[in-house]
Order: sequence, then structure tokens, then C-alpha cells
Amino acid sequence: MKYWLMKSEAAVYSIVDLKRDKKTVWDGVRNYEARNFLRAMYPGDEAFFYHSNAEPSGVAGVMRVSCAAFADPSQFKRRDIHFEPKAMPEAPIWSAVEVSFISAFPKVVALEELRKATALKNMALFRRSRLSVQPVTPAEWRTILRLAGRAA
Repeated sequence: MKYWLMKSEAAVYSIVDLKRDKKTVWDGVRNYEARNFLRAMYPGDEAFFYHSNAEPSGVAGVMRVSCAAFADPSQFKRRDIHFEPKAMPEAPIWSAVEVSFISAFPKVVALEELRKATALKNMALFRRSRLSVQPVTPAEWRTILRLAGRAA
């Protein structure tokens, strides 16, 4: 199993929305490195749901990859903000995965709290802060769960 961190603006789609929906397609990723991380995910992998551009920004809960990467359907929809004119169904450019809700934390583990944890100093979140999908090491995973008050 691998671990990931996946960002969404809380005002667009939040952990509360995922809890309500139970599962969703994680689409609209338009960065090649992040797309490649989506393609490296397998069912059963777990990911932190990170609220970006929020007060506070931070890790809000946990979700599970429930379906391996497939062609992001939004790239083919002309009226979608994620439409990709160069993409064709037989040659998609962008990928998506399906994720399902596991749990929401009682409170968001804020970015400032994450920054203070020395065990997280080399985390991709701080080195590649604009990347919306990124790997998390097992040690980082356990540290964030502890910060959230969850057993690792």
C-alpha cells in the first residue's frame, strides 16, 4: 500500500462533501507530475484529504483509492473548465481516480502544525507546495495521524 496527499479547495469540494457522497472521482488535475502520481495509485492506497485555500489549510481526513487511474472524463467535455482540446478518447492526456471516504478528523491538522513537526521537514508538501497530488512516506503518514489524534 502507498500513501498520498491530495488537495482540494475546501470551498470547491471538502471532506464534508466526500463524507456525504461516500465516494467521488478525483478529476481536474492538470499537472503532469500530479497526473503521474494518480497513475501510480492502486485500489487500497490511502490518501490524506488536504483542504487548500482554507482557514486553516491542512489535513482534514483520510480517503481510500477505490478505483485505479482511468481517463479523466472532464477532459472531453467541451463546456467543462477542465476541457482539453488535444485529448481524444482513444488518446487521453489526463487521468483521474475514484476515492472513497474513510474518516474526517475532529479538527483540521493545520499547515502551521505540520510545519512544526520535525518528522515532516522533508515532506513533499513543503518542497513542492503547489503540487495537488503527492506521495507521503509511511513515517510521514504515521506522524500526521498522531497529530490528528489517531493511532498510527
